[in-house]
Amino acid sequence: MKAYQDASLAPARRAKALLEEMTLAEKVGQLNQRLYGFRIYERKCVNGEDTIELSEEFRQEVEKYSGLGVLYGLYRADPWADKDYETGLTGVLSKKAYNQVQRYVLEHSRLGIPVMMSSECPHGHQALDGYLLPVNLLAGATFDPAMVRAAYRVSGRQLQNMGVDFALMSMLDVLRDPRWGRSEECYSEDPYLSARMAEAAVIGMQESGPEVVAKHFAAQGEGTGGVNASAARIGERELREIHFPPAAAAIKAGAKGIMAAYNEIDGVYCHANRWLLNDVIRKEMGFDGIVMSDGVAIDQLDSMTGDNVVSGALAMQSGVDVGLWDEAFGKLEEAVRRGLVKEAQIDQAVLRVLTLKFERGLFEHPYLEEEGEIHMDYAQNPESVQLAREGLVILQNKNQGLPFWENQASGKKIAVVGPNADDLYNQLGDYTPPLRRDDGITVLDGMKLIFKESDIRFSQGCYLRKRDENLLKEAVDTVKNSDIVICVLGGSSSRFGGASFDTNGAALLDNAAADDKGTLMDCGEGMDCSDLELPDAQLELLKALKETGKTVIAVVICGRPLVLTQVCELADGVILGFYPGPRGGQAIAEVISGRVAPSGRLPVSLPRSTGQVPVYYNYKNSYRAMTYMDEEAGPLFPFGYGLGYGTFEWGACSLSTERCNVAALENKGLTIRFSVKNTSERGGYIVPQIYVTDVAASTVRRVKELKAFQKVWLDAGQERTVSLQLGKEAFCLWNQKMKYVAEPGVFRIELSDSAQTIWKGEFTLCI
Repeated sequence: MKAYQDASLAPARRAKALLEEMTLAEKVGQLNQRLYGFRIYERKCVNGEDTIELSEEFRQEVEKYSGLGVLYGLYRADPWADKDYETGLTGVLSKKAYNQVQRYVLEHSRLGIPVMMSSECPHGHQALDGYLLPVNLLAGATFDPAMVRAAYRVSGRQLQNMGVDFALMSMLDVLRDPRWGRSEECYSEDPYLSARMAEAAVIGMQESGPEVVAKHFAAQGEGTGGVNASAARIGERELREIHFPPAAAAIKAGAKGIMAAYNEIDGVYCHANRWLLNDVIRKEMGFDGIVMSDGVAIDQLDSMTGDNVVSGALAMQSGVDVGLWDEAFGKLEEAVRRGLVKEAQIDQAVLRVLTLKFERGLFEHPYLEEEGEIHMDYAQNPESVQLAREGLVILQNKNQGLPFWENQASGKKIAVVGPNADDLYNQLGDYTPPLRRDDGITVLDGMKLIFKESDIRFSQGCYLRKRDENLLKEAVDTVKNSDIVICVLGGSSSRFGGASFDTNGAALLDNAAADDKGTLMDCGEGMDCSDLELPDAQLELLKALKETGKTVIAVVICGRPLVLTQVCELADGVILGFYPGPRGGQAIAEVISGRVAPSGRLPVSLPRSTGQVPVYYNYKNSYRAMTYMDEEAGPLFPFGYGLGYGTFEWGACSLSTERCNVAALENKGLTIRFSVKNTSERGGYIVPQIYVTDVAASTVRRVKELKAFQKVWLDAGQERTVSLQLGKEAFCLWNQKMKYVAEPGVFRIELSDSAQTIWKGEFTLCI
């Protein structure tokens, strides 16, 4: 028995022993993820039984490299993959397909090296019967990392059951320009909130499932003009203050993979940035996993190198370990022959891949048990709908029009109107598989489910981006004969209306933005926009409904921060739900009815107009942000804002000390303690947030920065004392020498909730 076959040895030692047996071609094969897994099989029915037939392309790839390193997207299903319930993998067939692929690889690998599987999981598994969650932007609005962790634990169980080794998870992008179509993939505009959510997602997924490949690194949310994959024109300090914290948190939480981002930073592509992919994440952050490229991103380096072989070598030298769909990494043998890259560099990357394969136990247990259910029932796994409940944000509630208590609504006529009222895919976000209808609950479904004793009437009113006179008239007539009006507006990242796609799966603008009825996606990857207003057709509908004299509650379902100035002028109540997932309609109806106490807080600021962008709260104190001669200053709704149905009385607040030195701070930290009482007749949440302002420093500081938060439930009449802790890092900055230090000085401490200041104090850090 050879050393690499000895299961008693440590994975790293086995990997090194196996590497010594490999040819250069076999090594290169372990670093390639060139195949689109959803295209390597065809589903067929033979003698009444579903089977799959592996493609010739797959067979040739395995033969070329005597094995396969990583296979992407075997289970992926969406319009780009062209897989649905008729052509894709479901139930036990999924496990049989996995085993068939793995068996073929092992039988055609000289050294018997199994393949690892990677799968998209931006907000749940992008597979048929995949367990789906609300998008990240809504998860950020929960301010509840524990809930995010619990939700991804469920998703992880499903992925593990399907043999997935790498979950490709969006979590590193910090949203700085809402014109960007991928805004929905960000947790927040704030690095601290983003970091806590990334940490929770990694821990939750890896507690029960595969390894996490956290994406994208770095600064993709800072693109020029909000254009996808555009240049991040920022310096190192902005990178470190805003865009590095989520990656550091994900790595500390145990992420085994980091995916590089498409964009360039100050003229250097992330995939060609050795400082970023080696010095920062490996030397500074202690990362020891694999760096994966984004789809065809290495080939895109050709625009800089002019030579695809050079592009592959450059990415390898810069720290990329595993490619994705590109041709360049398949040419690493030629790169070695041309002296562009040393075989020792390839060996280092191969060792990382092989070590993970041994750690995953694939050599001893390469196959799945071909039994058991893949589908995760949403009723038995309510974490998805609970995330939606906690992430809905009440922006406006004139005259306390919300909630509509169920007993008060009994026998009433409720009009549910709008283009997003009964379209399941418009509440799911991008990177979404086909769903079984029973797995989804739209707002119309939710209203019927919760308000069983009411007369629910539906009218579409308009198309997503186009008016229709007949639909408008029908909606007005419906509303005139109703007592309560729910108007569901917003956008869509649905790929299911006929979008076309780029080579990396991003939607193309040629026909994706709108069909003849304006019903297709206007958000998601590739769907950047120059105007953050709702389409005219939707505003016309809302105005017509308001003119009936009825109380109108607007529900906005979207994937990015929108300009809701006109919506707030026309509607009596406004609920914002960033794509709330398959059971989002249930959560919305529960909040409307008062069954659920609303607790969402904005993870991003909402602009008054598109021209105000950027409107993030944590701007530098060197200028007057959002101040223009033709617009009211400040955002329409700031970061951290969100209304509830209850009332709370905040008591005295104090610091554990008002003055200490760095050593004492590092040892004991700083505690902010306060009391709060629920003075209403129903239970509810508070979300206290601690902000720190550095009054005097060696570099320009931000007006304030979130440094701690906690979500707290209080029963009716309950009073409790809450403590929030700040450590040394809450008072650190990157100084002029780019050292992370705590400088002596005065700091303002602010306690707030729903963007209302509850208490302010000062803390002095001494030498």
